Amino acid sequence: MVEGISRRMLTLTLRNLERDGLLIRTVYPTVPPKVEYTATEMARELHGSLATLVGWAERHRTDIAAARTSDDWRPADPAA
Repeated sequence: MVEGISRRMLTLTLRNLERDGLLIRTVYPTVPPKVEYTATEMARELHGSLATLVGWAERHRTDIAAARTSDDWRPADPAA
């Protein structure tokens, strides 16, 4: 279960990820039907890249917040 997402939106997202080559969908002929999704090698590589990006964002969260606060207090540039 994924909170905050409808069954339809989850289905559409999974289909798009499969179409993009990020997931492999396996359907088992059981009652009720069982479907299993497996990440492809490309998806696993993407996960590593995204994990690096998330780590960077977490390490620099306070620096980014401080820069935004500083910029919010700067007078507006009339030439912009």
